[in-house]
Amino acid sequence: MDPLAAVQPARRPASRRRRIILAGALASVVVFGAGAAALASGFGVKPATSIEIVIRYSHFEPSEITVPAGVPVTITIRNTDPIGHEWIVGDPAIQAIHRVGTELLHPSRPTEVVIPAGESRTTTVTFEPAAPGWIQYICHLPGHEAYGMVGNVTIR
Repeated sequence: MDPLAAVQPARRPASRRRRIILAGALASVVVFGAGAAALASGFGVKPATSIEIVIRYSHFEPSEITVPAGVPVTITIRNTDPIGHEWIVGDPAIQAIHRVGTELLHPSRPTEVVIPAGESRTTTVTFEPAAPGWIQYICHLPGHEAYGMVGNVTIR
């Protein structure tokens, strides 16, 4: 018999329950880590190809949308207000033109829509990748932008 065996305590093999708990904890870390990595890389928000924007109390709801780059997106804008509004989507240069513009109607441009009180309009826009990754939609009727009638489009 080994003389050291009497001095050292016997090692017990890990219990089955302990191994199951350890395996479960490890699996949880892997699953949650993969989910966090996907969200951090932008895969958590799926770009939509069909969106409804509601105008209520001179604000856009939602005020932020995510769309795919290079794919047609159908957008329905529903105006629940008792006054008309417009929906102008574009980069800062387009928005600057409309801030000082005098054009009342935008009948042939899918990115420039007039929505009368209590009505809806549908448009289809193919968004190209934007330099900062986003552009804005704004109502440029007098005072509306200053009141907060602004939204953001994230292009992915």
